[in-house]
Amino acid sequence: MEQAELIWMNGEFVPWDEAKVHVLTHGLHYGTGVFEGIRCYDTEIGPAVFRHQDHVDRLFKSAELYYMPIPFDREQLRQATLELIGRNGMRSCYIRPLVFRGYGTMGLFPLDAPVDVAIAVWEWGAYLGEEGKTRGVRAKVSSWRRISPDSLIPHAKASGQYLNSILAKIESHKAGYEEAILLDDKGLVCEGTGENLFVVRDGVISTPPQTASILDGINRKSAIQIARDLGFEVVERDIARAELYLADELYCTGTAAELTPIREVDDHAVGTGEPGEVTRAVQQAFEDALHGRSERYREWLDPVPQRVEAQT
Repeated sequence: MEQAELIWMNGEFVPWDEAKVHVLTHGLHYGTGVFEGIRCYDTEIGPAVFRHQDHVDRLFKSAELYYMPIPFDREQLRQATLELIGRNGMRSCYIRPLVFRGYGTMGLFPLDAPVDVAIAVWEWGAYLGEEGKTRGVRAKVSSWRRISPDSLIPHAKASGQYLNSILAKIESHKAGYEEAILLDDKGLVCEGTGENLFVVRDGVISTPPQTASILDGINRKSAIQIARDLGFEVVERDIARAELYLADELYCTGTAAELTPIREVDDHAVGTGEPGEVTRAVQQAFEDALHGRSERYREWLDPVPQRVEAQT
């Protein structure tokens, strides 16, 4: 990880190496935290955060689902993020806001523990690699199932829940694949370890619905709108595992992964084994939106103010 100069913690800008928490922090022991993954891009209008308000809104919704009142309002966190990017002199970066139960009490009852908030930014390339975005990645259907809504809250982006994804990620890595695909508790296709999935067959794009235990991805919403604006039919429906092997094309979306084609699943080539025309069309339009090259989606960009960027 490439260090930045400053991290924002509970209203203050502190040096990267001094952004610390107590070893008895509640979230460290029990996973009581929620977070977001956001990106800032160097666009034609300068550094700009992609769908910033949507991410902040989801952060607050995740916190509410786990009874964690955030001691700052949405605009305070938005402005803190923009200023943090400027103070660190970054034109593009990954952004990680984290809300967690801090130090002050121990045990499974969390409501007496304080709620702390931190925001970090750093330079981070494509999560599944630039080659993966170009050629596509190999994926494996994991033996681990996605967390069930009967046990936790899949719609919340909660820290502890990602142990589920970590198990699947390690399993796929040890088996020689770049990514894992998780099925839900019913055995239907859910998502990747950190991405939403899209199946293309006979020109129609299908993606698992909200009822399939998915995280409602911000980039998922963006990719759906872009595909529909390009004239493609997009359907949210249950997807059987075999459809991954029978697909003409397959791709995934996420803030870290952006839009990455999947060229192989469980040693079955997807379509021709190369990213297809539908994937490429949506990917190109998506990249144009991320980098401010498309006027149509310019409203999705939250520019870093120049006066903030110039601060030292």
